[in-house]
Amino acid sequence: MSPEQPDDLTNEERVLFGAYNTAADLAAQCRQLREMDVSVSATALENVVNTLMTEFWDQGFSQTEIRGAFTAALDDMNRYAAGIERR
Repeated sequence: MSPEQPDDLTNEERVLFGAYNTAADLAAQCRQLREMDVSVSATALENVVNTLMTEFWDQGFSQTEIRGAFTAALDDMNRYAAGIERR
């Protein structure tokens, strides 16, 4: 959508959808690291998730909020992946 065309999204929706897009881009970059198959690639996902946690902390989220978000995501993984180990 071009800047001169108004849309019907709220500011909250724009920020939320931007965060979703950022998450998708982050996952794609982690996949690229895994596919490079170099020494740093083996722990790339773990390191990026750890960095994401510290960034949430630095942005003022509490330990309880961060832990809850990660736990909720893990709890939903089997439903999303339908029990399949890898796509």
